[in-house]
Amino acid sequence: MRLPVNHALPLAALILLGSGGALAASRTPQVAAPATGPAADYPVVVGEPFTIGSTVWTPTDQLNYDAVGGVITGEGTGVTAAHKTLPLPSYAEVTALDTGRTILVRIERRGPMVNDALIELSADASAQIGLAPGSRAQVRVRRVNPPEQERALLRAGGRAPERMETPEGLLKVLRRKLADQSPLVPPPSTPPAMPAGEPPAMVKAPAAKPVAAPKVARPASVAPTVPPAARPSQTVPPSPPKAPAPKPAAPAAKPKPEAAKPAEKGSTYVQVAAFSSESSARKVAAQLGGSVSPAGKFWRVRLGPYANRAKAAPALEKAKGAGYRDARILGAD
Repeated sequence: MRLPVNHALPLAALILLGSGGALAASRTPQVAAPATGPAADYPVVVGEPFTIGSTVWTPTDQLNYDAVGGVITGEGTGVTAAHKTLPLPSYAEVTALDTGRTILVRIERRGPMVNDALIELSADASAQIGLAPGSRAQVRVRRVNPPEQERALLRAGGRAPERMETPEGLLKVLRRKLADQSPLVPPPSTPPAMPAGEPPAMVKAPAAKPVAAPKVARPASVAPTVPPAARPSQTVPPSPPKAPAPKPAAPAAKPKPEAAKPAEKGSTYVQVAAFSSESSARKVAAQLGGSVSPAGKFWRVRLGPYANRAKAAPALEKAKGAGYRDARILGAD
């Protein structure tokens, strides 16, 4: 005997299976695709001010950042760098002041946590610019806005094409800028502070010279003409001759200043510090036996010159012993 067949059962089963699959799909977590293109450089973090030693560093989103200073080599892969004030992430061109070689780096972290270095390069970035591990050099750091193709290369751990080498004329200007600035002043986000306990120098106006009164020519007095008959007969005695005026005594001879000792031949100096006040700079120079020279808006105090770095070393210790811990040895401009 054949049992009756219910044709509605297969259709119900298909509907049930379809609704179950849709429910399972709705419960599956959705994984967001990684950001690509310009969105991969956001969000941009600036951060709060922080202190290293006695120096305050203030991060800022400065588009025209262009500074010179020291560089140290670090670890890590990728052409990346650490900087104290530029946003994270941002991009900068780093130029070695001795060779003019220039590379593009991606700034991803804060550092270096020492005051006398401007930037820290990863191992890959150091190799691209030609620095050996653990070495130190002087560089220029200039913030740039590279094309997206170069940004993508750095984000992926690759290298962007090297820039044209900086000409020697511009390198000389950058080296002079480095020699004129204070080594531990954050360039250029924070202005240099006045030394504690020293008031700013007052600029005195030159004293006005007294204006002499104009000389008025006096007419010669005309004696009245007296006829000979009316003149008195008595003779007027002549006036006694005037005694000659005493000659002023000759001024005492001033002692001749002692001839300055000739400076030691050489092109090596010890830069003690840089001040915004000329009077402060001259006070320090008088204490240490140095010289003062203008450098832009500042006045720098230097000792020397010396024949080489070895002969300048005692002067460096003298400056640091006087409390100027940022003193350093420099070559000629």
